[in-house]
Amino acid sequence: MDVKEIIRKIEETPAPQVRKAAIAYSGGLDSSLGIEMLRRKYKAQEIVPITVDVGQGEEEVRVSQEKAKVLKVEPIMIDARTEFTEVWLSKAIRANSDYNGYPVSTSMTRQLVARIVAEEAKARGCDCIMEGSTGKGNDQYRMHNVFKMFAPELEVLVPVRDFDLTRAEEEVLCREWGVPVTETITGGDDKTMWCRSIASGAIDLNQELPRDIWMWIVPPEDAPDEPGHVEIAFREGLPVSLDGKEMPLGELIPALNELGGRHGVGKIDMFEDGIMDLKSREIYEAPAAHIILKLHRDLEQQCLTKEEIQFKKMIDAKWAYMTYHGEWYHPLKAELDAFVAASQGVVSGTYRVKLYKGNIDIEQRESATSLFTPEIRSIKARGFDQRWCANAAKVRGLPFEILAKRQRIMEGGK
Repeated sequence: MDVKEIIRKIEETPAPQVRKAAIAYSGGLDSSLGIEMLRRKYKAQEIVPITVDVGQGEEEVRVSQEKAKVLKVEPIMIDARTEFTEVWLSKAIRANSDYNGYPVSTSMTRQLVARIVAEEAKARGCDCIMEGSTGKGNDQYRMHNVFKMFAPELEVLVPVRDFDLTRAEEEVLCREWGVPVTETITGGDDKTMWCRSIASGAIDLNQELPRDIWMWIVPPEDAPDEPGHVEIAFREGLPVSLDGKEMPLGELIPALNELGGRHGVGKIDMFEDGIMDLKSREIYEAPAAHIILKLHRDLEQQCLTKEEIQFKKMIDAKWAYMTYHGEWYHPLKAELDAFVAASQGVVSGTYRVKLYKGNIDIEQRESATSLFTPEIRSIKARGFDQRWCANAAKVRGLPFEILAKRQRIMEGGK
C-alpha cells in the first residue's frame, strides 16, 4: 500500500482549519493518529487530549499515557468510574439492558465520554472536537448526538470517516508518521468492567476465534471440572453483596467477571444490527453482566405482577434501543428511567448459583417481597376450594362460544 497515495488523498480532501482542538484520547490507533492529523492536516495551534477512565483498567490507561509521551502531548485525565457504575450501570441493570443479545455497554461509555469531552472542550475555549469513529460503525452517531447536546457550537472532526480511511491505511500512516501502535487485534478491543467488545466490525462470517483473545473467559472445555458457587444479594433491583460481603458495583462486577470467566461464563458471538441497519458479526465477553442480568430478570419474575412484567419488557427494549442508538440524553430516555426506577422498590432478594463450564444454574432463591405463594398455587396444597373456579372458567369461555357460533355461520351451518 502506497503511503504517498494515502497522504495525497488526505491532502486533496478539504478540511477546516482549527485553532484549539479537544480530542477524545484513549491511546488507541484512531485517537493516536488523530493527534497527528490535528497537527499535519488541520493545523491546530493547540491540542487538548482528554482521557476518560470508565473502567477500562489500569493497564490500558498506563499504555495510553506512554503513547501520549511519544506523541508529545499531556492528556487531561478524568476519572468517571464512579459515575459509570453508580449511575449508568445501575440504570442498565434495572432495565435488563439487552440490545438483541448484547448487554448494552460501549454505547453507554461512548456517550459518557462524549459528554465529558464536550464539557471540557467548551470550558477550555476550544473551537472543535475530534473523535476516532469510522464511517461504518455506530459510535459516530453516539458521539455526535452528545457533542451537539452539550457543545452545539463546536465543529466535530472525524478524520477516519471524513478521509475515508481503511484500517490498513491508518496503520500505514501510523508507521510513516511515527505514531505508536500496540493494537494486536484488527479492530482492537473496547473494554469496561461491564463488557468487552473484541475486534468490532472486523470478524468474518466463519472466522475461527483465537483462543488467546479472551481477557476474562476460560473456554468452557478448559474450565474447571468442579463447579463454582456464588451468592448474590439484590436490593431494589441492584446487586449489593457477593457471598455475604456488601460492596459497591465498582468492586462487585470485577470480582464476578473473574469468577464467572474462570468457569467459561459470558461468551457472546452474535449478529448485530447496527444503527445503519447493517449487520456485523460481533464478539463480546461479559461474565458479570450475564450472571447479574439473568438473576435480575428472574427476581423481577418473582416480585413484579404479570402486568408490570409484560409492560416493563417493552420499556426495557425501548431503553436498550435508545441507549444503543445514542439517545441517552433524549427526554424520552429519562422518562423510561423514571418508570424503571419506580418498578424496582420490591425487587430484592438473594440468589445462590452454580457456575459450570459456561452455564449458570440457580440453586436457591430467597425474597421477602416475592409474589410466589406455593401455599395457594401449588397443586400439592389445598390453598382454596377449586370449585370456586368453575363459574369463572365458564365466563372466560364465553368469547370462544361466540367465536364458534360465528364460524358455523361462515361455514354455512346454523
